Amino acid sequence: MKSIRVDLQLIADMVAPDTRALDIGCGDGALLAYLVNFKRVDARGMELSQAGVNACVANGLSVIQGDADADLRAYPDAAFDYVILGQTLQATREPREVLRQMLRVGKRAIVSFPNFAHWQVRLRMMFGGRMPQTTSLPYKWYDTPNIHLCSIDDFRALCDDMGVRIERAIVLNSKSRPIRMPPPLANLFGEQAVFMLKRD
Repeated sequence: MKSIRVDLQLIADMVAPDTRALDIGCGDGALLAYLVNFKRVDARGMELSQAGVNACVANGLSVIQGDADADLRAYPDAAFDYVILGQTLQATREPREVLRQMLRVGKRAIVSFPNFAHWQVRLRMMFGGRMPQTTSLPYKWYDTPNIHLCSIDDFRALCDDMGVRIERAIVLNSKSRPIRMPPPLANLFGEQAVFMLKRD
């Protein structure tokens, strides 16, 4: 079995076999290919970059070029069992609306993102006085695609505000290993998080 990134494997584990999934910001299609080949998922993708679309299509994956902020509105209600947004929420112009559209188009939404409240980020901001770079936030401030960075606690608060139920939350440390901690500590020690959501 071909291995995929740890956060992608955690997402794949949340997706039941023989279902329908839409992966937004699918990149090179690693998660899509895994879902199709190992879980028999009818998986589709949406990717902003032409290079990503080309890579996916070359591997026989069903992917269209599209932008989460604009193109999710074109999908009908409950068209998928899962709508996935892996490491892309922070790069959207309107994260709240993207999340709302995901939960309209899918029965469940799975979202992963880097945690801007991780202790290393806090220390680098406090003592370095400059925008931090970490494994999950590798860009310089002037060339980052991230425009709405958030913390794990910020995301939980957004879900609460929107009336969205968190069915599952997994927090990963800097070695991409799941950690079990209460929310305040998870917000401090988690470098990234994966959430499975359902609208109440």
